[in-house]
Formats: sequence, structure tokens, C-alpha cells
Amino acid sequence: MDLLDPASIDAFAARFLASGQPLHILVNSAGIMACPLARDSRGYESQFATNHLGHFQLVARLWPALRQAHGARVVSVSSWGHRQSPVVFEDPNFERRDYDRWSAYGQSKTANILFALALDKRAKAEGVRAFSLHPGSIVGTGLEKHLSREELQAAGVIDESGKPILDAAKNLKTVEQGAATSVWCATSPRLDGMGGVYCENCDIAPLVEDEAKKSNDSVRRVGSLALGVMPYAVNPEAADRLWSLSERLLGLEPCKPA
Repeated sequence: MDLLDPASIDAFAARFLASGQPLHILVNSAGIMACPLARDSRGYESQFATNHLGHFQLVARLWPALRQAHGARVVSVSSWGHRQSPVVFEDPNFERRDYDRWSAYGQSKTANILFALALDKRAKAEGVRAFSLHPGSIVGTGLEKHLSREELQAAGVIDESGKPILDAAKNLKTVEQGAATSVWCATSPRLDGMGGVYCENCDIAPLVEDEAKKSNDSVRRVGSLALGVMPYAVNPEAADRLWSLSERLLGLEPCKPA
């Protein structure tokens, strides 16, 4: 399935629905990062289209199977990179502003968090709960293919010989360690009866308050990175606005009663 191709998403969902199986767990983990400006066939910016709109469409098409499960979880893999940008509703596809690859990535990752919040609100009555998470920094998945070796070294994720630096205490993780929070969100009984929350390191992440009002020792950290979710990424009004925007861009209305 190609999340940048609406026809590919529809074809995959049709195949799954034809099986008649309920869908108990859906982990939206595909993504692209910091790539040069590109657009899909509809003219939508590729990071927003792949990382958010593609998953929105997938959930919409698989909704009958999720509802059929009578207890399902949808997990969206976001990133600490959501701090790079809120969703810029006035110009989500960079049609009237200069393109910045990190702002575009950050916007798409904020959208993942807002999507989980909005989906949970609309789906919980049908037994479907939604979560989002930051997996940690993981080198070697292909996500970093648009970054130079120098950029990866500057970010502190590879050493001078090009080998990944692994230090879970600093959120520099193996693939397995990075997957752990996705699995936790999908299966942990600690989240029973909950939804719409953003998680890190197999736990619910704190809300990042205005750090200018906080002392350094009150900020939860892993290594040098403060943990937590930005307030704009869990704003219910922004979540509803993103849902409406996504419906309009895709011509879909997910989570409608049968």
C-alpha cells in the first residue's frame, strides 16, 4: 500500500474488508521525514499527505472492520518532532508560504496527535479508542534517507564512523525499543477505558507547559530532550478543525453510524 496514492489505500482496504475479519489493532506507523518539496496528484504537500491524510483515509475505509471488532485500538506514530510546527490551517500545503522541510514534518506529526484526539472523540461510542506516541530516535529504518551524514552526526544519532548511537536513556533506540511504545499503546490494559492521549516510553506523556514559567528541574527529560506534548497538539478545537479539513480535502466522512 502506498499512502501517497488514494487508489492504493482504497484497494488495500477493500481487500481487507472482503475478508470479513474484524480489525482489533491498527498501527499507523508509515511516514516520510524532512524530504524536499513534493506534491501528490491532488497537489497536497507530500509529508502532510503521507503522514496524516493517508492514514486518515485508511481509517475511514477500514472503519467497518474497526467497528466490527467491538473493542479496537488505533495507534498513530507521531514524533517529538511535532514541536517543529503546529498545523498551519491557513496554508497546510505550503501554497502561500515558503516550504521548510522540518516545519512540514512537524506539522504532519502534530496532525497525527490531533487525529488521535479527534478520532477517539468520534469513535469511542463504537468501542474504538485512539492513541498517539513518540517512538524515540531510531536510525536505520529509512526514515532518515533525506538527511546527510553530517546532519545525522550533528543530531547526535550516529558517530563519526556512521554507526548508530544507541542510548535508550537519551531516547536513542533500537527498532525493537522504538516499537515498544506502539505495542504498549495497542495492548496495555493500563489504557483500558482511555483514549486520545499521547505517549512516550510506554507511559502517558505530560503536557509541556510554557517553559518560561517553569524551573528547569520541573521539566521531565530523557537525556537532553524534554518530554511531553505541546499544548497545541492536544487542543480539542484544533483537533476538530483538522478533522473537518481532512474530510474536505479527501471528500470522506469517517466514523458515521452504520
